[in-house]
Amino acid sequence: MPQTLSNLWIQKRRPHWDRLAALLAQSDRSGLRQLTRAELQELALLYRQIAADLSVLRQDPTARTYAAFVNQLLARAHHIIYSGRKTNLLTLYRFLRDEYPRIFQRNIQYVLASLLITGACGLLGVVLTSARPEFMRHFVGPQMIATMERHEMWTQSIVSIAPKETSRIMTNNLTVSFETFAGGISFGLITLYSLFVNGMLLGVIGAACHHYGMSVALWSFVAAHGSLELPSIIIAGAAGLRLGHAMLFPGGYRWKDSLAKGGIEATRLVSGIIPLLVIAGCLEGFFSPSHAPVWLKFTVGGALFLLLNLWLFRPGKVRTQGV
Repeated sequence: MPQTLSNLWIQKRRPHWDRLAALLAQSDRSGLRQLTRAELQELALLYRQIAADLSVLRQDPTARTYAAFVNQLLARAHHIIYSGRKTNLLTLYRFLRDEYPRIFQRNIQYVLASLLITGACGLLGVVLTSARPEFMRHFVGPQMIATMERHEMWTQSIVSIAPKETSRIMTNNLTVSFETFAGGISFGLITLYSLFVNGMLLGVIGAACHHYGMSVALWSFVAAHGSLELPSIIIAGAAGLRLGHAMLFPGGYRWKDSLAKGGIEATRLVSGIIPLLVIAGCLEGFFSPSHAPVWLKFTVGGALFLLLNLWLFRPGKVRTQGV
């Protein structure tokens, strides 16, 4: 690398090295736990960027001093990044109690987008099924339609095999949610398709049950577990959209760095729905198909939804974020 080019490049990259040095000094002075989540993410991102800088510096014999300095920074950062922290129930509890609401609120625009897409597709399903009832046959199987024609809920068989069915329900819900999230890697296209299918299916089944006079039976069944399951799918969709946005619009980051940053944020967003889906699976296996009074099912659903919103929109302490 020519000397003049090396100087220009070094002037451009030096602020990033200084920023990494400042984060490392802060960690040495106050401890790793005092770094905010944003600062830890920034430290990891700078580590990857500066590792690439080191390979460039090593190609220029005149930049050996800078190469040694950068190599030392990377060695210190590597120790911090890969040292890891033990995870236990207490740290998980603190994450869910304090950090997750901030993550959710920070990504609220993606949550709203996921909600609007699902709601619009659900409304489309209702309109199409109401206008042409035979449309429902494209989305629900003949067995389900047969049970609705007999004014029976297709969920009645769950009660007799609740433990086994609960496990299957949890697995299915987790699979659907994580497929919706992971679909973001396709630039968000698979996530959009998943939200479309889920929304349409909800709308079609709702309209079909209304057509056969079974609305109360349907929504009393859905109320308890749906108060957690449906928001979980919306949040999984939001995580997928966050990932897709990072791939399509890297902004000031390099594409792979934008993907890494967006992937970390999306993963942390979707991680919070795991306990919700476990609770929803238990309710769907044992309580929702039971013979409990309709008013009790709606009351449980409403209470859970209220608690969910109190948690997700829980105000937290404002923490200073890294630049």
